Amino acid sequence: MALLYLNDIAHGRSGDKGDTSNVCVFARDPKFYETIKNEVTVEKVREHFGDMVKGDITRYEVASLNGFNFVMKHALGGGATHSLRLDSLGKSMGSAFMRMKIEVDDKLLK
Repeated sequence: MALLYLNDIAHGRSGDKGDTSNVCVFARDPKFYETIKNEVTVEKVREHFGDMVKGDITRYEVASLNGFNFVMKHALGGGATHSLRLDSLGKSMGSAFMRMKIEVDDKLLK
């Protein structure tokens, strides 16, 4: 097994609405879909972000697109008008999400 960043096998799109962050993760190749499904769980996402995400995290599977949509509530310090974080909050969360470390079967990397 290889320890990689999620970004090595997936790409993402992200945004925000108020204090909610939305990150979509898509496998770069369909062969990585099951790895993402098994490695990028709600529990592991919560662990990755720690106390930065204070609310619920919901994962939606979008198998037809080899992807997942994660909705993270109370994740942006109150939202753009209330937060001391830099603007483009959702985009920053998307970048941080893609830096999550996951285990990938070496056979899939060949």
